[in-house]
Amino acid sequence: MSIVLPLLAIVIATGIAAYHRWSLALWSALTAAFLLVAWFFGGNSTLTIVLVVLSAIVAIPLLVPGIRKSLVTTPLLKFYTRILPPLSDTERTALEAGTVGFEGQLFSGMPDWSQLLKLPKPELSAEEQAFLDGPCEELCRMVDNWEIDHVRADLPPQMWDYVKRNKFFGLNIPKEYGGLGFSALMNHKVIQKLASISSVVSSTVGVPNSLGPAELLMHYGTDEQKAHYLPRLADGREVPCFALTGPFAGSDATSIPDYGIVCSGEWNGAKVLGVRLTLNKRYITLAPVATLIGVAFRMYDPDGLLGDKKDIGISLALVPRDSEGLEIGRRHFPLNSPFQNGPIRGKDVFVPLSQLIGGEDYAGQGWRMLMECLSIGRSITLPSTASGGAKMGAVVTGSYARIRKQFGLSIGRFEGVEEALARMGGHAYAISALSQATAAAVARGENPAVPSTISKYHCTTMGREVAKDVMDVIGGKGIILGPRNFAGRAWQASPVAITVEGANIMTRSLMIFGQGAILCHPWVMKEMKATQIADANERISAFDGALFGHIGAAISNAVRSLWFGLSWSRFGKAPGDDYTRRYYRKMNRYSANLAVMADISMLMLGGKLKFKESLSGRLGDVLSELYIASSMLKRYEDEGRPASDQPLLAWAFHDAVNKIETALSGALRNFPVRPVAWLLWPIIFPWGRRAQAPSDRLGHKVASLLMTPSDARDRLAEGVFTTPSENNPAGRIISYLPKFVMAEPVERKFMKALKNSDIEALEFEDQLVEGVREGWISSEEADQLRELRTMTLDTIMVDDFDPEELRSAGYRDLIAREQQSPRAVA
Repeated sequence: MSIVLPLLAIVIATGIAAYHRWSLALWSALTAAFLLVAWFFGGNSTLTIVLVVLSAIVAIPLLVPGIRKSLVTTPLLKFYTRILPPLSDTERTALEAGTVGFEGQLFSGMPDWSQLLKLPKPELSAEEQAFLDGPCEELCRMVDNWEIDHVRADLPPQMWDYVKRNKFFGLNIPKEYGGLGFSALMNHKVIQKLASISSVVSSTVGVPNSLGPAELLMHYGTDEQKAHYLPRLADGREVPCFALTGPFAGSDATSIPDYGIVCSGEWNGAKVLGVRLTLNKRYITLAPVATLIGVAFRMYDPDGLLGDKKDIGISLALVPRDSEGLEIGRRHFPLNSPFQNGPIRGKDVFVPLSQLIGGEDYAGQGWRMLMECLSIGRSITLPSTASGGAKMGAVVTGSYARIRKQFGLSIGRFEGVEEALARMGGHAYAISALSQATAAAVARGENPAVPSTISKYHCTTMGREVAKDVMDVIGGKGIILGPRNFAGRAWQASPVAITVEGANIMTRSLMIFGQGAILCHPWVMKEMKATQIADANERISAFDGALFGHIGAAISNAVRSLWFGLSWSRFGKAPGDDYTRRYYRKMNRYSANLAVMADISMLMLGGKLKFKESLSGRLGDVLSELYIASSMLKRYEDEGRPASDQPLLAWAFHDAVNKIETALSGALRNFPVRPVAWLLWPIIFPWGRRAQAPSDRLGHKVASLLMTPSDARDRLAEGVFTTPSENNPAGRIISYLPKFVMAEPVERKFMKALKNSDIEALEFEDQLVEGVREGWISSEEADQLRELRTMTLDTIMVDDFDPEELRSAGYRDLIAREQQSPRAVA
């Protein structure tokens, strides 16, 4: 025991100091005090003295700045500079373009939850709410999906006119330029509502308010460009698109082969200096109807007309549709979702330098401009589209599952269907919280580079899962297309969101952790910037502060990770109420786990880490699920901690932490340096993996919530277009649920009496008449059952067509050509 006491004292002192991230001086004092206590209570004197000496040998050189910098920091700086992975200009620009919000806390291993909870609740202004309840609601009422998707393959003219007249293309353009001047949060709300009724309409409105000419002009445009173009974009006189992707430059946008050569040319009758563009773009949304095309290209000045630099770099220009040499191609047809999309080509298209976005001063700055604006669009349009679709899918399918019966039971009562409903409810809750959190960050003035990639990837991925589950539950109702079908087109179009704005595979494996490891880490960016300081003394001092901050945090994270694992995350300071406090404590543990894994991965693999995409993807999953869970907890707090939402929160949270442990386990099992993985396993999982997928009992609660009118179900449906109308079959089905629930007892009473009777009537109406005559039900109850039958039929019926209705104009042209051929005449 005399030997154990000094060792125990130094372990406890180190553990306490590391857990709380106390300074080295405080650790030294605490260690000395604990060793003194251990000696007083009979600890081995010799061992105590040895430990005191060893502690002093460690502490004193580190506590004296001059000694520390000379003996430790300078050699480590040289080593760090050698192993530091080289950053290209494009990578550096991408990293420097973004800001860091609460995701930085999640990466720290010791989140300050007060920073999350003190963020203002996302709320619309009175003017914004009025627009959402007025023009946006009216636009939703105008939607006839069958006409848009099948008959016209486009919005009808009156919808195009309404969108332009009510400035849907100018949601975020300031009022001084004729726009509506709405916030990013309002942009999210509008796209979410439109997407709940039509992804074609939501993408048509979303693109002009996302990455494109308006967004770029507001940030970088000259005064003349803003004054001319923004009013025209706001009221629809100009329809914009942005041409970035081409056949040889998709996700690798820095390899744009499209080029512009600086030269003299004629513009509006005058001889001016400009660029002659050659471009080949595809997948450009709104291209077929656009009047103003934003183009990304590489700019060259071989004749030195602008200076000595020949390769000026990626630049952005505004090109009018009627420019000579510009060709707007025929339309693409993305998975039966006929939003306007197509290729753009151009050969020797002359545009003056005044058409460069930002003018000549921004020549060559295009990549930085794109990086600073891409996260804005990625934060809103696609996540909001997924949110609208997922929320609508969850509530309408919950209604359908209650109304639709098989074997005398609502199909939602079968456990297999319950599983799908639970996934829908949990994913819709998570998507809604995540998309709103990221939009709110933009509205606060942030440029959330990492959250935008998290939101884009996970909202669209979970949205696709919801669409799949909707189709599985509604069965034949989903696969038979027609005016009554509310799900088939959404299922067809779900891969589109997965693909655009950066393919999801690339987003997960390269971007989330690739950016997060540097941008969100509390010390790595500071260390990297310190190495770039010219003055030697200043460089050493800056690196010294960052290095020892990093070392201290790494030790702390290892201790916290081990402690939270050993204690099952049951202790530690955490906010929340009695219900959610345990969730925050689990988040503390997984934050520490991520920090440990990130530091070890960067230390052991260095620059090779960027090529370990599977490892990067798994660590990105951990960061993502932490961010998603924090978004859900913030939403729960903002809404007043509603007890009725707890099943949704619990399902989504357990799903998130199960994914976190799966990702951590996968990272450890496949970590390339195996001895390091063996050492890390007990720090991350001292008792093994403990998190499980949401239970069947919890899934039953979520499924029941979706099938029962309640305030929780109404909150989940908030912001989507549920108004029942002739062209909104989903809205009608949702409106039937309260009446159906009220009629169920009458139906059970009637069916029980009918089963026990000898009435031979086969027609439903005859059975009701007999039921009233026999006194089983009243006349009012018979009317209630008639209405129930009408609602049920409208819910489950599908469409049929005359063969000629389904034939395209191309088919009729084909028949005409065949009839005119010599063979047909013969």
